[in-house]
Amino acid sequence: MQPKDYQQKCIEQVRRYLEALSAKKQAYDKIRAIDATMAGDFAQAIWTDVTGRLAYVPKQNGLGEPLPNFCLKVPTGGGKTFLACHTIDQINQHYLKRKSGFVLWIVPTTQIYRQTLLSLKDRAHPYRQVLDLSSGGRTQISEKTDHFTLQDVEEKLCVMLLMLPSANRVAKETLKIFQDAGGFEAFFPNEDDLKANEELLKRFPNLDAFGKPGQAFGRQVKTSLGNTLRLLQPIIILDEGQKAYSENAQATINGFNPRMVVELSATPPPGANKLVEITGQELNREQMIKLDIHVTNKTSTNWKDTLMSSVRKQQELEGHARDHEANSGVYIRPIVLVQVERTGKDQRGGGFIHAEDAKEYLLQECGIPPQQVAIKSSDKDDIEGLDLYAHDAEVRYIITKQALQEGWDCSFAYVLTILTNPSSRNALTQLVGRILRQPNARKTGVKALDECYVYCFQQNAGGLMNAIRAGLQGEGLGDLSGRVAENTDNMMQETQDEHGYRASFKKFEGTIYLPHFIIQESGTWRELRYEMDLASRIDWSKADVGAIAGLKLEALESKDEHSSFKLSSDPAQMVEKEKSERLEGGGLTVDLLFITRHILDVVPNPWVAYKVAREAIDGLRKDNAEALIAANLVYIVEELVKVLQDQKDAQAEKVFKQLIAEKKVCFFLQKGTGYEVPKSIRVTKSNVLFNSNKGEPLQKSLFEKVDKDDMNTLEESVALCLDEQDKLLWWYRNTVPSGYFVQGWQKNKVYADFITAKKDAKDPTDYGSVVVLETKGLHLKNEDTKYKQSIFEICNTFGKQTPWGELELEFSQKEVEFQVIFEDEWKQRVLEEFR
Repeated sequence: MQPKDYQQKCIEQVRRYLEALSAKKQAYDKIRAIDATMAGDFAQAIWTDVTGRLAYVPKQNGLGEPLPNFCLKVPTGGGKTFLACHTIDQINQHYLKRKSGFVLWIVPTTQIYRQTLLSLKDRAHPYRQVLDLSSGGRTQISEKTDHFTLQDVEEKLCVMLLMLPSANRVAKETLKIFQDAGGFEAFFPNEDDLKANEELLKRFPNLDAFGKPGQAFGRQVKTSLGNTLRLLQPIIILDEGQKAYSENAQATINGFNPRMVVELSATPPPGANKLVEITGQELNREQMIKLDIHVTNKTSTNWKDTLMSSVRKQQELEGHARDHEANSGVYIRPIVLVQVERTGKDQRGGGFIHAEDAKEYLLQECGIPPQQVAIKSSDKDDIEGLDLYAHDAEVRYIITKQALQEGWDCSFAYVLTILTNPSSRNALTQLVGRILRQPNARKTGVKALDECYVYCFQQNAGGLMNAIRAGLQGEGLGDLSGRVAENTDNMMQETQDEHGYRASFKKFEGTIYLPHFIIQESGTWRELRYEMDLASRIDWSKADVGAIAGLKLEALESKDEHSSFKLSSDPAQMVEKEKSERLEGGGLTVDLLFITRHILDVVPNPWVAYKVAREAIDGLRKDNAEALIAANLVYIVEELVKVLQDQKDAQAEKVFKQLIAEKKVCFFLQKGTGYEVPKSIRVTKSNVLFNSNKGEPLQKSLFEKVDKDDMNTLEESVALCLDEQDKLLWWYRNTVPSGYFVQGWQKNKVYADFITAKKDAKDPTDYGSVVVLETKGLHLKNEDTKYKQSIFEICNTFGKQTPWGELELEFSQKEVEFQVIFEDEWKQRVLEEFR
């Protein structure tokens, strides 16, 4: 699975930080070897230079060493586990410079634990594939009850999941991981080797041991899992990091002597060192979440009316889902989450709404089949072990009280029904995030299936909206709180208003069209589609992987040094012995299926992908030993993906241009194929763009008001500058994914930022041409930018040649021009064009 744009930016930021950290660590080690008191905190020293932030909270591990620690602020639905796997890869590549080692993955709840464990153990899951690619297919996932060996740690990427309560202790003697146990003796000196035990305790003073310092019989290090983790000095991934800021939790985590701590959180506390901050708007642009959130507050005194409304909404959504599946092949089964006040066996009655009450109503009065209703509570779990995404799963209603508040994720959940006491809003605050994820992280194009719904029983209107907004804040989506629409049985109040064209531009309503690339099919024209019309024409028999045979491979194993603990009283000798054992008995193999899985994103046919993988490896085998190829497998896969993607893009470009040459593809305006600028847009009341330079509202935006939520700083500056230009008649902020796009020969559509209209020289109340603008920051000048410029050049060429006058549209006499403008030149370009 390819990272989304915001995920790629996150990974890139982590890489830059780690590279700077690695360089500083080397300098730190040299100074520390001379005088430890002069070394300072290398992690703190580079923080401001890399992040631009002044504040950094330094930490130390249990050995008193500086502890690099940072937080990835990722909202609900943003793929924090996926990013954590990539971060592990980046740490090993750029900081620890190895592929093996130990990762301690700490989670706060049983639900998150189960889901993470299942995903990481599934070799076909994107999370596991990232780790396998990082480790060369040698990933080992374990729990605290599983044993692992020294050889495992040396040769594999070992990831252990641990519940925070299992490690968070006041009295460590009460927790099993800190108790002396069998299975880890190989990591410690023999119990009767007192000298070796004392030397190990000098190097790791925070190890638990039998005996006291200075006693006649010496001390013996406990062979516990906790002590083993301290010796391994793991990378620590701290899921829901905000839950681990108690004094005990921090002492325990830092006491594992980690080399680095990475926190994942939607709402990090003030003490977190935020390296990356992802916003809700970024998730929305990448189609990761369902918006808008429609909230209906039922005023009826009967809770059954609220549940009935939810049933009707589910049935409506299921009808849309069936139509969508028929058209696209994508399966969605909308699910309703019903929150009740009681779930216990002996708690029914007393005026409270019980889970069995809700189930009984659904079965007996709504006619819902029993297999479609499940209860999820502490003592009854009807969905345990059930794959809710499976086509043969029938569950459409899940009744709960608190069991789904945290860590439960199913993107089929569309409707949240709140039947709890109006004075209790904590549950609503915590549950709203469960319905936000978009199925398949991709909008369906069906409005009803791209939004989510909340039905509440007799809630106070003001308190209800505050609870929803608090819920969004708690999911790290506070910047989307304006995308909540409140409904009651008697009225409709929206935090977003509908705005049409300005009065002076009303005459253009329904007449502004923009061309798409279209393809001829069966005597008609339709919109060009990448997979159907370009990727399907790529001839993979022409794939040339010969460049892979020329890769320079290295004996990478010898670089993976682990010297954090020793097995004898002569540490230096044992380190050399460990490294030689690694080289002789590493046991790495070349796995063609592993390679195939990782190139399927580029070569979608698994049989062809396997053939390509085999050809690449066969080419390498001519000049390289099998063990050397195996040791470099990750590097080989990465290079193979680059080679194949370049060839795919090149072939798609040839197909695209050949279809243009054959006049089967045109950049054309025709009724039914062109993009029509909408007649109205929705704008958040509290986020209207305002021209602060002049102290007045916008004057030349096509619509009466514009939402600044959808703009970054550069785009906002461009918009305000456009609004002041004499030769510009109107401008329109294009939006993703519902706005105007150009489909070229690469998969991703090109969504320009602005559509602008230049005044007609003869009639200043009309326009003679349209200029489509794409803005780019300086840091984004890359191959993607070159591609967009190339596509725009083709669009401009077509624009000069196409006889728009034959199209029978009012727009037909307008010229269309496409431009890419960069951050360091945008103002000059805008002034040249419109002043």
